[in-house]
Amino acid sequence: KVNIKHSYPHCWRHKSPIIFRATPQWFISMSQGGLLEQAMAEVENSVEWRPDWGKARIESMMATRPDWCISRQRTWGVPIALFVHKETGDLHPDTQALIETVAKKVEEQGIDAWFDLEPVELLGDDADKYQKITDTLDVWFDSGVTHAAVLEEHPELHVPADLYLEGSDQHRGWFQSSLLTSVAARGKAPYKTVLTHGFTVDGDGKKMSKSLGNVMSPQSVVNKLGADILRLWVASTDYTSEMTVSDQILNRTADSYRRIRNTMRFLLANINGFDPKKDMLKPEELLPLDAWIVDQANSLQAEIRESYNEYQIMNIYQKLHHFCVNELGGFYLDVIKDRQYTTQKDSAARRSAQTALYHVCEAMLRWISPIMSFTAEEAWEQMPAPAQGEREESVLLALWYEDLFESNNKEFDDAFWRRTMTVKTEVNKLLEKARNEKVVGASLSSEVTLYVGGELAADLNRLGDELRFVLITSSATVKAFDENSGQATDVDGLRVEIKASEHEKCDRCWHHVPDVGTHKEHETLCGRCVENVDGSGEKRAFA
Repeated sequence: KVNIKHSYPHCWRHKSPIIFRATPQWFISMSQGGLLEQAMAEVENSVEWRPDWGKARIESMMATRPDWCISRQRTWGVPIALFVHKETGDLHPDTQALIETVAKKVEEQGIDAWFDLEPVELLGDDADKYQKITDTLDVWFDSGVTHAAVLEEHPELHVPADLYLEGSDQHRGWFQSSLLTSVAARGKAPYKTVLTHGFTVDGDGKKMSKSLGNVMSPQSVVNKLGADILRLWVASTDYTSEMTVSDQILNRTADSYRRIRNTMRFLLANINGFDPKKDMLKPEELLPLDAWIVDQANSLQAEIRESYNEYQIMNIYQKLHHFCVNELGGFYLDVIKDRQYTTQKDSAARRSAQTALYHVCEAMLRWISPIMSFTAEEAWEQMPAPAQGEREESVLLALWYEDLFESNNKEFDDAFWRRTMTVKTEVNKLLEKARNEKVVGASLSSEVTLYVGGELAADLNRLGDELRFVLITSSATVKAFDENSGQATDVDGLRVEIKASEHEKCDRCWHHVPDVGTHKEHETLCGRCVENVDGSGEKRAFA
């Protein structure tokens, strides 16, 4: 007696041995009628595959596929409602009409109507000659005909579908069964586009499995962090390959979510009380800085629209997060705080900023709504009524925001503000260093001298006294470049000197300026704040 180790058929789920039996089954032929050839032509010519390797994958699986066995011997399922001749095996000559009759019975009485049916009820005297088939359909056939059972039965839906979306295993399953049934019945593919995503794996790239104990339940993530953070994780991940998830990754996603959410909160807080119908300024009335940020939103919206159309969801997340961190949070929102909080409520300077914030907010809510749906809806409810028409009940019903615009200001164009942002970044580095060395406290307690040459000097001088508002310092002076003055920066031709201001601090704007306390009625305010409190208000030209 010898034990031989060899491959043996077994149940993939229970691991128990099985025996293959040759039994009569029902098949859909791939060759008769040219079904496979027609289906392959649809794959090649009529369907867009995302990612594009999806086409090669399904083509390779279909090229050598055998005829499709659609019958199963189960005690449940959709019946194959046929009668076959007991001697010849031929279908009953009235098969089509019989199927229609059975379909009506099933619709009225449920799926058991077929299994409870006695052949004599439909066949009469022919009942003894025919056998009722009790086989059920392959479940892939069930799901594969949703284009007929669902799309064609609902007038509000479209045939073919815009998109079929599933994991990469469905090139062998649902994508293929849907294609074959649709081509066989309708002569065309049931979908315009097929998008395939990878499977979720743990932080080590391992497939999630209960036996490994590395399964992360979506519901537990929702309960702990919220649905929008789970949705944002999906959006931030490259779905074209395996999608890695772990507590660490989700925590990073939560940080990104808070950045976007806090940006939205700032926008909403600063348009509180703003009525677009009467307070909104025209594009040509905005300060150059405000026109620039709307221009940036306009350009970004074009990129986001293209990314949505191309199903490049990760790009949308990256662009949106970058906009919140850099152009908005890292520059624009910081700069306008002084104008928002110190100028007169209805001043042109403040309304200019609010107009820009409103435009950006309207656009951003639409950008994030397919991804951060609950957050977008929450913010949408706080938005003021639009300048024209009524606000849609839900942000998900709103179309793209069309009131963004390009800035045509050649003097203060994107390149100008980018150079200014770079200077601000260098100044911030040295301010942080000065704070650590106890030279200055808050940035508004400092005075900055910029030693600059060339075109950059012309840029900064163009802002005049408003350069200090951009740098968020109490004083900002531009002098000719001197390599022996100030501290070096990463910008060629720029050196910076920082010192603590010797002037008193204004209680209202917190700037340290010479004229604090020079007005008897307001002994703790600077001249600018006195003008904003009791006068006609300060004028801003640039920022």
